[in-house]
Amino acid sequence: MDACGCDPFASIFDRRTADRDRDRYRRKGPDATTRMLLELLAPYRTAGATVLDIGGGIGIVHQALLRAGAGHAVLVDGSPAYLAVARDEARRTGLLERIEFVEGDFVRRADAIDPADIVALDRVVCCYPDVDALVGLSAARARTAYGLVLPRDRAVVRLAIRLENLWFRLRRKAYRAYAHPSALVDELVAGAGLHPRAERRTLFWRVVVYDRAPSTEAATPGA
Repeated sequence: MDACGCDPFASIFDRRTADRDRDRYRRKGPDATTRMLLELLAPYRTAGATVLDIGGGIGIVHQALLRAGAGHAVLVDGSPAYLAVARDEARRTGLLERIEFVEGDFVRRADAIDPADIVALDRVVCCYPDVDALVGLSAARARTAYGLVLPRDRAVVRLAIRLENLWFRLRRKAYRAYAHPSALVDELVAGAGLHPRAERRTLFWRVVVYDRAPSTEAATPGA
């Protein structure tokens, strides 16, 4: 019985994949888009800040923020394998006592999860079918800043995701990826009172940070 609704995630994000991600991180550091997200969140890394890392995998984002001065983090993830690796990494780096680990679907667990100063979803929106619930509930928990890495709203990206999903179907995997419209995501975040503050882009990914300060100008996309 899949009590948390996480079987499709766990079937893809298994222990072998988690170990591979950990080994790559130890060799090369964060992926390019994760580095961009951390750079855009840097102005909000006040001493003692709290962090909510949703779908944070092996813990790269919240652990980096903790090392930079944040006080406490909550990691919510639907993959037991990734949570185990994240816990091991936190123990190895001396951060374990400052992190709470929550296993399950954030949307289902949201009522029990407290707001945080910084909320981050690094390549998570593309993994969830109900973007209204995921973005609406997570943005509402951001006291100061809300950071996302999500697929760009482009035809080539949508095609790539359709091909990826075809591959999952051929492998009889229940997991699917999604390219939710950027305008819809922005509208949902705005509904929580957050404004776009900074943005960068790659060919495939959009990296954007929103905050609760009054918006004086539009976010400036990167190259």
